[in-house]
Amino acid sequence: MQRGDRAERAVPAAKLAGRSPFVRLNELLQGVAPGMPPISMAVGEPRHPIPSFVGPVLQQNLATFGRYPMTRGTERFRAAVAAWLDRRYQLAKPVDPNTEILVLNGSREGLFLAALVARRYVGARAGTPAVLMPNPFYQAYTAGADFADCEPIALPATRENGFLPDYDALPEAMLARTVAIYLCSPGNPQGAVLSRDALKRLIARAREHGALVLADECYSEIWLGQTPPPGALEAAGKSFDNVITFNSLSKRSSLPGLRLGFCAGDPRFLKAFLDFRNLAAPQVPEPLQEVGVTAYGDELHVEENRRLYSAKFDLADRILGDRYGYRRPDGGFFLWLDTAKAGGDVTATQKLWREAGVRVVPGSYLALDTKDGNPGAGYIRAALVDDLNTTETALRRLHECLG
Repeated sequence: MQRGDRAERAVPAAKLAGRSPFVRLNELLQGVAPGMPPISMAVGEPRHPIPSFVGPVLQQNLATFGRYPMTRGTERFRAAVAAWLDRRYQLAKPVDPNTEILVLNGSREGLFLAALVARRYVGARAGTPAVLMPNPFYQAYTAGADFADCEPIALPATRENGFLPDYDALPEAMLARTVAIYLCSPGNPQGAVLSRDALKRLIARAREHGALVLADECYSEIWLGQTPPPGALEAAGKSFDNVITFNSLSKRSSLPGLRLGFCAGDPRFLKAFLDFRNLAAPQVPEPLQEVGVTAYGDELHVEENRRLYSAKFDLADRILGDRYGYRRPDGGFFLWLDTAKAGGDVTATQKLWREAGVRVVPGSYLALDTKDGNPGAGYIRAALVDDLNTTETALRRLHECLG
């Protein structure tokens, strides 16, 4: 197979749907009563207890709610993130907290706004500007591409290719018009992990064409094997040029409501990003950043989170076995289940709610249609975010309902 043969099958989205999959799910199930006491596995919202240090740290820093925070983030927060990145990854050089890190109001707004800045930062392209992303995907990617007036190009991540886009097959002509490449590792929803070598090859090709790599690594600390997944910054080498990683405390520390994250990498892009953010982006209160300082300095609560997620996948291994194409993923906390024998993703979603009270998301709602179809069609996504007892109940209901 020649380079580009497979990637050419990834076609631009003709039109961004512009609607949340959860809004669509609400409409799908509207007026339908759950058949049993409801359990939601739809939203990837961690429900583990929040770390014990959160309340005391906020209390100690209440006074700083009385002043505007700096857009770039406090020195203490940026230093804590830099130290964590240096410990967590095998970096070829230390991260500079003064020029290579910015605080974010959660990773979602950063991922979205980065596309807008990238469009101007990268400059003229050889054809219609494009933004590449995995398919299925996180909706911030398509929203960013759309509002940056770029063509969203969805790269299929299917069972046949290990639930990862074939980045090696990207045609040169496609890369020549690419502004940015979103990647997600571990992936949402399938949990697949890009190898360090695959990341290196993708970064090298992006640099050849002046494109940016926007690495969504918010599931980086929920890994189920013996070793943590590699990150884009460690694959970048001695320079972070063209590479920006995005992360947050939502998944790592079970703090989705804190709305605290960061981006790190290419200092020239981050300078342009900061200039934009000083005008238009949300600031992050200093007490929240102080929670981040403590969180990034503590691994015990993260290890406990991983233990709980691993125990829930042990339940899935035992209850689901090899049904619905189930396999234990490399990372993340989602099940990606094949429901073709249960009538497809929409039918299975309705059945699970109507008969078992279990709320999941149709996979087709999480992906774009292409000329080869929708790679999410036929699958459902279920988040293992509840406690062990609730998770076991939900898994048993799912199995009994779908057969």
